Amino acid sequence: MNPLPLSVIGGYLGAGKTTLINRLLAGDHGLRLTILVNDFGAINIDSALLQSVSEDTIELTNGCVCCTLSGDLFYAVGDVLERPVRPDHLLIEASGIADPAKIANVALTEKDLRYSGILTVIDGLNFAQHMADTRIAPQLLAQVHCADMIAVSKTDQHDVELTRTLEEICITSWLNADDIGALSRILFEPELPRELSASRPTTHPRYVTWSSNCPEPFTERELRSLIASTPPGILRLKAVIPNAAGGYFEVHVVGKIRQITRRSDAATLGVIAIGLESALKVQAVDEWWNSTG
Repeated sequence: MNPLPLSVIGGYLGAGKTTLINRLLAGDHGLRLTILVNDFGAINIDSALLQSVSEDTIELTNGCVCCTLSGDLFYAVGDVLERPVRPDHLLIEASGIADPAKIANVALTEKDLRYSGILTVIDGLNFAQHMADTRIAPQLLAQVHCADMIAVSKTDQHDVELTRTLEEICITSWLNADDIGALSRILFEPELPRELSASRPTTHPRYVTWSSNCPEPFTERELRSLIASTPPGILRLKAVIPNAAGGYFEVHVVGKIRQITRRSDAATLGVIAIGLESALKVQAVDEWWNSTG
């Protein structure tokens, strides 16, 4: 049996990894894909946001898997390899604070896997600002420099500030994250040889999370008012919560983006906020979220 191709989708908090994977799942490539999702925190919101049948999505909720490379990852990969019918391609969605190269090393430890590239998603709206933050810039550099391909979200190739920032770190070629056809052709190209570069020793700052897995229903007005007053220090907030009028709300906060959309169903409810330990006060987040009560 031929080795199973494994690719890692990396990128910082809120870059658009889950959105890109949803588009890959819906793409016209004719492949059976299985997704391993490594979210950071107690609730795996990302797996709930993937538009995939449950048997094709495996959750890893033990935090930053690149720091631990715990047995959960190897057990999950082993489960995929032992299935009577294997998928055509295995994708691992790394958490926003993970080093994709360290996760991709699992392909070197398993003879039935073939390394098939790292795709790093860059948040076009916030990348320049993040690179100016000396606390997290080394982490972003590691995510970008290990990539076989770069996909830029939320902007186009004519963004002068973004282009200048990328050129400063020697990135001169990338694809638009909306160009799923081109990304699929490159990512799933079976004959394209790729070699995983040795992972550089890197550390990242300490992150903290706040979460609630039993969110109360909100009216849309209450929710918009609450999200407009997001406490400082939150780098990323994701939520699926009940709508008091029926159905659910899906919430995304990253940088200046405050996005609230309605959805009719929800497999998992919860809200999670992520920030640097030095900047995010968990008690303040708890008081803010519960202030509508």
